[in-house]
Amino acid sequence: MDERFHTLAELAVHGANVQPGQVVALGPTVGQEELARAIAEAAYKRGARFVDVAYFDPYVKRARIAYANEDTLDFVPPWYANRLVTLGERGDARIGFAGIVAPDVLNGLDPARLGRDMLPWLKEASKVIDDRSTNWTIVPCPHPAWAKLVYPGLDPDAAYEKLWQELWHVLRLDEPDPGAAWEQRMATLKTSAKNLTDCHFDRLEFKGPGTELAVGLLPTGRWLAADFETRNGLWHMPNIPTEEVFTTPDPTRTEGYVTSTKPLVLKDGAIVRGLKVRFEGGRAVEVEAEENGVAMQSKVAYDDGSARLGEVALVDRHGRIGPLGTVFYDTLLDENAASHIALGNGFPFAVEAEDAERVNVSGIHIDFMIGSPEMVVTGVTASGERIPVLVGGDWQI
Repeated sequence: MDERFHTLAELAVHGANVQPGQVVALGPTVGQEELARAIAEAAYKRGARFVDVAYFDPYVKRARIAYANEDTLDFVPPWYANRLVTLGERGDARIGFAGIVAPDVLNGLDPARLGRDMLPWLKEASKVIDDRSTNWTIVPCPHPAWAKLVYPGLDPDAAYEKLWQELWHVLRLDEPDPGAAWEQRMATLKTSAKNLTDCHFDRLEFKGPGTELAVGLLPTGRWLAADFETRNGLWHMPNIPTEEVFTTPDPTRTEGYVTSTKPLVLKDGAIVRGLKVRFEGGRAVEVEAEENGVAMQSKVAYDDGSARLGEVALVDRHGRIGPLGTVFYDTLLDENAASHIALGNGFPFAVEAEDAERVNVSGIHIDFMIGSPEMVVTGVTASGERIPVLVGGDWQI
């Protein structure tokens, strides 16, 4: 095994803060076995009771989309949800895997059929996150097919090595103590989040190429960094790497249009390019894309809340991902290179109790990137005062 996977695995169990006696649920895709095995080893060394690995196979999904009966495509066996719910009830740990292993596996399929099958995403995941019942993280897993997609001009071996090099950098594995380096970065992000919260903005306005968007905020909304605690007070980092500060917006007050600035890769690996969305009264009323637009339209029509926003996140230019200029074709990384919004489920823990019922509820949560060096973000208070927030990727507050 490549020893680098062991180093990455140690960071993963640190980020999830795996505790002695916990079941640790892993969610790799077939092709990510080396990292899964390394994480299992690291988790057992930390005292895990059991490491439960559930592989997703995109080739099996392709067979389903191509040949299954139309009315079965949204069926999910109940034991999938039962496993996740039980992990939450027990207060166990979860580690997800980002990265691509088969970028073209879903090419040529009917996008409408493709949009009906949400796997590997489970709608119950939103509830487990909202309930703060598990300590969890997601980490990227290098793979040769992913490297080929990201660096098409390099030969396969060179591309794979470059992917490792850039991930090593953005994961802060080049620091003497990566865990401590992340704790230091989180302190900076939490300061930015507090500054935004203290401004008490009523809405944010985004203006950039192809984008004029106003996003209303909830009165008691708080800005957060990806530095979480479970309901039992157990610290963990849900995303590694992370460079964002975020909140959950008012799902009824998004107006205008927005153009994505990076490709969006859905959970099943389908790539959505050139995404454009127009909002009225908080709902996405027009969704189009240069590639896989119909699949995205199906996602937005999944349930009543899937056409509304559940998250708005700001990213400055001083993190480690954006300055690389690399499009990773992976949301975990690309969303931390640029400001973004998410359709679907919101975060009740980002507001006080009196606003919790107003947070968007959905079985999906799909982030897409809207930030760029040209993007100007302005905060507007309830009294109408306009305050620059992000200009050229630099904080103004």
